[in-house]
Amino acid sequence: SVKVGYLRWFWKDGSFTLQLCCAWGVCIVVSLEIKADAHVRGYVGEKIKLKCTFRSTSSVTDKLTIDWTYRPPSSSRTESIFHYQSFQYPTTAGTFRDRISWVGDVYKGDASISISDPTIRDNGTFSCAVKNPPDVHHNIPLTELTVTERGFGTMLSSVALLSILVFIPSAAVVVLLLVRMGRKSAGLKKRGKSGYKKSSIEVSDDTDQDEDGCMARLCVRCAECLDSDSEEIY
Repeated sequence: SVKVGYLRWFWKDGSFTLQLCCAWGVCIVVSLEIKADAHVRGYVGEKIKLKCTFRSTSSVTDKLTIDWTYRPPSSSRTESIFHYQSFQYPTTAGTFRDRISWVGDVYKGDASISISDPTIRDNGTFSCAVKNPPDVHHNIPLTELTVTERGFGTMLSSVALLSILVFIPSAAVVVLLLVRMGRKSAGLKKRGKSGYKKSSIEVSDDTDQDEDGCMARLCVRCAECLDSDSEEIY
């Protein structure tokens, strides 16, 4: 004869864990832990990610399933908006038609989805359920989604932040240039008032420049003379 065991739930590390206990008192832990954000805030027209992660004691197989459901505010009616089993099956009807996308990775324990073009009508409660046989018993976390219009204050703060990021570096560069020009101007004035004399190196540089200028003028003059001589011969 086979003695029938029993199931026992207990709380551990923030989630319920199921134990399959036989009549002899030996217990086998069958657990599947799921985590999701309790509250998510989004803005109209901007893509929203609903994050859901899971941890299973069993390896992921093609039997793993993921189901996302939605319940409107002040309503007990729920609707399926996404199903996964080897492939993604977003809803093709209802409010979320063609707006649900798969952004998870089951092999990394990620069961997240995203909502495109959200509206205020999308506010409500979302739930993420994962089953990975033999791990099929788990907690079901709920996510409250709040979608609002992006207010003028939020837009203004974004513009102000961008302006600050652009203005401050530009202003710093201008100030540094002005300080440098001021120092250079003050140095030149000081040299002029104190009867500044050039060093031997500066004098030699000026002399070389003068000599180069004289040589250039002399070459030009010689060329003119040769031209005039040629004209007289002819």
